[in-house]
Amino acid sequence: MTGLVSATQVGSSVQYSLNREHLAAAAIIELATLRRRLIQEIMDAIGQWAQHPIHASLFGSAARGDGDLDSDVDLLIVHGFDDPPPEWSEQIDQLGDRVHRWSGNFMQTYELSTAGLADHLRAGEPIVDEWLRDCITVYGLDFRRLRAEISKDVVTR
Repeated sequence: MTGLVSATQVGSSVQYSLNREHLAAAAIIELATLRRRLIQEIMDAIGQWAQHPIHASLFGSAARGDGDLDSDVDLLIVHGFDDPPPEWSEQIDQLGDRVHRWSGNFMQTYELSTAGLADHLRAGEPIVDEWLRDCITVYGLDFRRLRAEISKDVVTR
């Protein structure tokens, strides 16, 4: 097919633009929004949970948008339970199944309590830097705000 993209000479460069009137343009646009749609589906699914986390965010390649067919969809979940109820794990497992059906990629969950996050902060765990760099909040408090709040508690103890 030709005519899907228009090329225009701009100085010494070539500028390309999508011909939105082309019959294939809608399919291209649909494919280009898959990551955004996956994020929205995850947000909607967690919003419907009976037991909500304090925080949930994507991190890693799914957040950065540089994943491939073999990449996991990494999800950080922070909860306030000392001992999560049985339905908590069921919700996470069901979301993992849905993410796989939506994307073809498996969901990898990094789940911890606020006390566990405080331990990670106290220990200077390197993964915290990855969360800070990549996180896209899909439910609850923004990770940076949650970290700041928990860090205050860690410092005062």
